[in-house]
Amino acid sequence: VQLQASGGGLVQAGDSLRLSCAASGRSFSFYVMGWFRQAPGKEREFVTTISRGSSSPDYTDSVKGRFAISRDNGKNTVYLQMNSLKPEDTAIYYCAADLSGRPGVRTASAYDYWGQGTQVTVSS
Repeated sequence: VQLQASGGGLVQAGDSLRLSCAASGRSFSFYVMGWFRQAPGKEREFVTTISRGSSSPDYTDSVKGRFAISRDNGKNTVYLQMNSLKPEDTAIYYCAADLSGRPGVRTASAYDYWGQGTQVTVSS
């Protein structure tokens, strides 16, 4: 499984961005997908995850109401719509795939495959 994240950039506080993560392979619909981020000097942290059937996405508290995860199984792609961006959202954003199919997993070590990351920088 190869994951390719894209869509990052430099924006101002209050702006929006949409990240995409394209996956290789024919079993994408069976993967639980997640987004994590890592800010300079900090550990990688959970952002959001979405189950195979797109039900009950889970978000870390700091992004609830601002970020939305979605997936298009026909395009083997997961998206992260980020609205009302804040400077503290600045980080490298990584998509990840959990082949076990367990929904709601927030632990990075549980994910089997990772994309290369895309930089999101929010200026104040």
